[in-house]
Amino acid sequence: MAGSEGAKRRRNMRPRGPGEQSPGAPGSGQENPGAPGSGQEPHESAFPPTFSVSQIKNKQRRHFMFIRMKQERRKEKLAVKKKRKKERDALGDKAPPKPVPKTIENQRIYDETTVDPTDEEVQYDEATDEFAPYFNKQSTPKILITTSDRPRGRTVKFTQQLSTVIPNSHVYYRRGLALKKIIPQCIARGFTDLIVINEDRKVANGLILSHLPEGPTAHFKMSSVRLRKEMKRKGKDPTEHQPEVILNNFSTRLGHSIGRMFASLYPHDPQFPGRQVATFHNQRDYIFFRYHRYIFKSEKKAGIQELGPRFTLKLRSLQKGTFDSKYGEYEWVHKRHEMDTSRRKFHL
Repeated sequence: MAGSEGAKRRRNMRPRGPGEQSPGAPGSGQENPGAPGSGQEPHESAFPPTFSVSQIKNKQRRHFMFIRMKQERRKEKLAVKKKRKKERDALGDKAPPKPVPKTIENQRIYDETTVDPTDEEVQYDEATDEFAPYFNKQSTPKILITTSDRPRGRTVKFTQQLSTVIPNSHVYYRRGLALKKIIPQCIARGFTDLIVINEDRKVANGLILSHLPEGPTAHFKMSSVRLRKEMKRKGKDPTEHQPEVILNNFSTRLGHSIGRMFASLYPHDPQFPGRQVATFHNQRDYIFFRYHRYIFKSEKKAGIQELGPRFTLKLRSLQKGTFDSKYGEYEWVHKRHEMDTSRRKFHL
């Protein structure tokens, strides 16, 4: 048997004459497995329909194919956009309204604690909470700003610039004094709020805000800190005018409390000739702080210029009363693995 198989292989491998045809060629007596009507399945193509660019082993070739794929998709999107625009221009006033794009914000999971301003329970809480004296104009904000022990140069500059955007704020350095000893001294001297800037490896990375004398105390993670000299197209330094305050998207009971805490840092009556605005914008539980000066260019247009500094906050915990890391009672603590199970779930 082995000899006959070897003879067949040698016969197939021998050179063919001009009149001979190879097996599977047109006109030969044998069928081509991949030919139509042969009854056999064709060979798999080099790139099957389920092919992915990530399957390419060569790094340079994979990167080239990925860039080309992105360009083709961008061209297709642009062509569809131009086509829709032409259709809308042709229909004029009869054109259908533009569809609302899907975003994480408008697909947000409904929170049962969303605040309704007309709710009697919410109004009662606002009238009896720790910030009621401020909103009833019975107290004037007076802020103490301090840092962690032995702050570095960048944190010191940030603290000084932060004091220029919060009216009636005073900067003191701790010199190793514990917060539990600082708080009674602040209360005795009439301070209404205490801000502590923490740093790690010469970078400001945390902020503690404690409302005095009865709390609450919020602990934030701080990121994306930019000083004035690090910002492009910044304006002149802020003036001593009391700014306006804008609070955006603090919609839940927790967010409502945080928003009232930020509002209590600024005096009630802004000085409009200064044209300065402090903004706390909440988006996906990240609180962005910006400080601007605006100018009216016409009746319908206004220009803004950022003055700085800027930073981003992320709430870590909210504690009842003043700062007490050992025996304090916490109203809310951020537990990442339990609370961040959905990208569409927000807490503020």
